[in-house]
Amino acid sequence: MPVIARTLRGWLSVALAAAVVAVVFWATYLTAERMGLRALREATSHRMDIYSASLQAEMNRFEYLPHVVALNDQVVRLLRNPGDAVTRDAVNAYLQTINANAGASAMYVMNAQGLTLAASNWSLPGSFVNMNFAYRPYFQEATKGLTGRFYGIGAVSREPGYYFAHAVKTGDVVAGVVAVKLSLEKLDQAWSHDGERIAVADGNGVVFLSSEPNWKYRTLKSLSPETQRRLQLTRQYTEAGLLSPLGIKPHRLLDDGSAIVEIAAEPISQRGAGRTVQYLVHESRVLGTDWRLLMLSELTAVRASAVVSAALAALSCLLLALLAVYFSQRRRIIAQTVAARAALERVNDELEQKVAQRTEALSDANGKLQAEIGERKRAEEALRTALQDLVHTAKMAALGQMSAGITHELNQPLAALLTLSRNAIVFMKRGDLGLAEENLDMIARVTGHMGQITSQLKKFARKAPMELRPVTVATVATDALFLLNQNAKRNDVHVQQRFHPPQLQALCDANRLEQVLLNLLANAFDAVQDVAAPAVLLEAEVLDGWVNIAVHDNGLGIAHDVLPHMFEPFYSTKAQGAGLGLGLAISADIARDLGGVIRVGRSTVLGGALFTVQLKAVTLEMSHV
Repeated sequence: MPVIARTLRGWLSVALAAAVVAVVFWATYLTAERMGLRALREATSHRMDIYSASLQAEMNRFEYLPHVVALNDQVVRLLRNPGDAVTRDAVNAYLQTINANAGASAMYVMNAQGLTLAASNWSLPGSFVNMNFAYRPYFQEATKGLTGRFYGIGAVSREPGYYFAHAVKTGDVVAGVVAVKLSLEKLDQAWSHDGERIAVADGNGVVFLSSEPNWKYRTLKSLSPETQRRLQLTRQYTEAGLLSPLGIKPHRLLDDGSAIVEIAAEPISQRGAGRTVQYLVHESRVLGTDWRLLMLSELTAVRASAVVSAALAALSCLLLALLAVYFSQRRRIIAQTVAARAALERVNDELEQKVAQRTEALSDANGKLQAEIGERKRAEEALRTALQDLVHTAKMAALGQMSAGITHELNQPLAALLTLSRNAIVFMKRGDLGLAEENLDMIARVTGHMGQITSQLKKFARKAPMELRPVTVATVATDALFLLNQNAKRNDVHVQQRFHPPQLQALCDANRLEQVLLNLLANAFDAVQDVAAPAVLLEAEVLDGWVNIAVHDNGLGIAHDVLPHMFEPFYSTKAQGAGLGLGLAISADIARDLGGVIRVGRSTVLGGALFTVQLKAVTLEMSHV
């Protein structure tokens, strides 16, 4: 009986120890797997941001082209007179040149019925000319006044691409549509080189971009008959009925909303027939579209690490159990301890090797991210430098337009200096030193006046970085009016100034504000040239923490249809050759850099145009800085 009892107790102890080890193993595995999944999501989120940003940048790079082409006079003439062969040839050549310089796939002009009149590929076998694309969604959106966007396989070229479209209007009527086709295939190539499993699916769940070639033009789920009919009408993927599902099966939904799915191994690689692979799916929306960016991370490494952690925990628990019976089973424990340590060392070696590999991969990813950040900083610096150069160029252009007035301001003092100096010589020869002294004193005053003119020009023309500080608005306004003095005299403009209070200050850069006021005042003087009693009012006041600087004129005002385009680059209502149409666009950019804004409307005071510059007012704390 004692032997049987001891044997029974021994078996019960073994069974209890095995149960405890199993519980510890399973609990540790679940914890390690959850931590590994969290680490995998965090490591992948940065790469997702980079991939999403690269996709957005590639899409937005050509979005402006349809708007620019729609403004071309030859394009408008072709839409008005489609039978004009000379104009058609000129537009074909223009589109071919623009497309070659921009690097897009194709660029073409359609009439209001969707018929292509001219295209950049007019001379190629697969030309779009005389093809009708009225069934395409991007054409239909553009004719409604929207910016058309669409991804699909070309009906003529059979090559996939992303399409931008913009309407060409004559007045309020849509005369035609300009479309640009962009290839996104190089993103597939870049993603496949990174070794990631990435896919982009449209709103219908069709994968059209992927690092895995076998995934392209397959669906995340089966398409409904209605969706297939809609795709057939738009010919987005040529034959919608051939789009087969990828066979994604949901496996488990995690707490943070992400999911683990199963996919057959064959679409990715031929690693085994009938075998499925589990992935952690990371998903994000692509801004401005109904697309989804998916990144699938295989769980083999995470689960292997979890198994190792669980094994270590189970072995530790087992060691504790062995230590508890150490004195009763010394020899047996020694053998088991040696075996356990050997197994533990092997597991540690494998774990250290995997940790080292993982650390190296994370270091490479971090290096790529730092390179991306550095490239972005250099691009931002180049943009700031280009903007400063454009602002300085606008200053030089303004000085060139004022050159006649400046020459007049300097010619009169120079003539007076010549007369006074000759008189002084005559008086000195006669011995009349008193009159000679008066002439020399007058020469000094005239020279000082000329110095004031040139110093003001030098102050305005200097190229200096922007620096925000409290600036007295009346002082800057006086400097701007001084430079435009001859312009006002030549047009006999009555200029009035009102500042409430007289010494009000704005937080800005004095030189930049002077350039903005110079542009607005020069435009006001031009607007009142044909008015019987030309008048301009410059006023400023503080309202709700903002300084409002207003320029009124009693000209004809601004037409209602012109108002939305006033701050567009190269848009001008003046006669050809009177300017580049950059003054108001640069002024608007300067106001934004100063933390403010420029608005345009009709003056209720003088009845003409009203331009208002709104800047931050100087608070009491700022004035003591």
